[in-house]
This record gives sequence, structure tokens and C-alpha cells, in this order.
Amino acid sequence: MPITWIIKHHAELTTRELYALLALRTRVFVVEQNCPYLEVDGQDLLGETCHLLAWSGETLLAYLRLLDPARHAGEVVIGRVVIAAEARGSGLGHELMTRALQACAERWPGLPLYLSAQAHLQGYYARHGFAPVTAPYLEDDIPHIGMRRG
Repeated sequence: MPITWIIKHHAELTTRELYALLALRTRVFVVEQNCPYLEVDGQDLLGETCHLLAWSGETLLAYLRLLDPARHAGEVVIGRVVIAAEARGSGLGHELMTRALQACAERWPGLPLYLSAQAHLQGYYARHGFAPVTAPYLEDDIPHIGMRRG
């Protein structure tokens, strides 16, 4: 089944879309990674935050959010990058990042991009032009590294 890509300002999300993205994030970041934390962090519905979703029929397979740079020292913060287990290894993650970078260039041209990557994914993000800018650190007992592009 083909993938349908949607990028929306948070105010444009339907209840169904919001429910699906929160369910996918919780399924992967809390349940699958066995990391009990408050996944809904209060940033999804602020300012100019946008959400990028990849659907196959009624199933959300990939997602990320772009946090409003006005609320993050002039940097677009890419976060909550997630691929459903059944879609991993298909190249969908790279398409997700490519589309995110295009959206950032269109919405916030010239601004630097920042993300907090799980350390084992450093090479994945490097393929998209991100370089480490912090030492590794623990976030919810998972090694992470800060990375920036631009």
C-alpha cells in the first residue's frame, strides 16, 4: 500500500491523527523501549510546532515533530522521530528525515536544526547532515547525543 505523507501545524491535526501519533510514540518509546516516562511533554500543541506523519491506509507508520524555533533559541528542534516496528528496515526512516528537512527549509529557511539522538543512531542522522555537538548523556536511562545541522 502506498504511503500518504501529511505535515500539519498542530492546530490542524484531527483528533484521530493526534490519537494515532500519541499511541505510536507511546508504543515505541514507553512500551517497546521499556522506558516509563511522561511521553506527552506539553510541547506538541505550542506555537508553530508541526507534525509530519506517514500513513499506510489507516495505519500510522512513521512520525516526527518539528518544534517552533521561536521557543527554542532560534533552532528548529526535530524530535519524537519514530518508525512503527512493522515498517523498520524499509527505508521509511530516511524518507521521513528527507521530508522533515524539506519542511524545515520551506517553513524556517536558514535556521539551524537540532535533535537529541539516541546514541546508536548517530550514523543514521549523520547521513542527513547532522553532526554531534554534545558529549553522550543519559536521558531516561538511554544514551543520547545532541546533534546539529546548519
